[in-house]
Amino acid sequence: MGLERKMFRGMFSPSEVVQLKQPCFTPGRLFEPGKYNAADLPDVAFDMGLVDHLPPVKGKSSENLNPQNPQAQNLQD
Repeated sequence: MGLERKMFRGMFSPSEVVQLKQPCFTPGRLFEPGKYNAADLPDVAFDMGLVDHLPPVKGKSSENLNPQNPQAQNLQD
């Protein structure tokens, strides 16, 4: 028998960016898998265990906060 890991909204700060692992269907909206602010997701996504913390980012944090894409800038020239 496997261990169950229970997640709930209180484990995340409202401004934390989290990973939605599977689609989440609500009566008013479909949430696709991806990255969201925890406050933007419905409670059911947390209750069903569809939300997880993002893995830690390796490298210099200042480079990861504002990534520069020189190729995109060159395309506009």
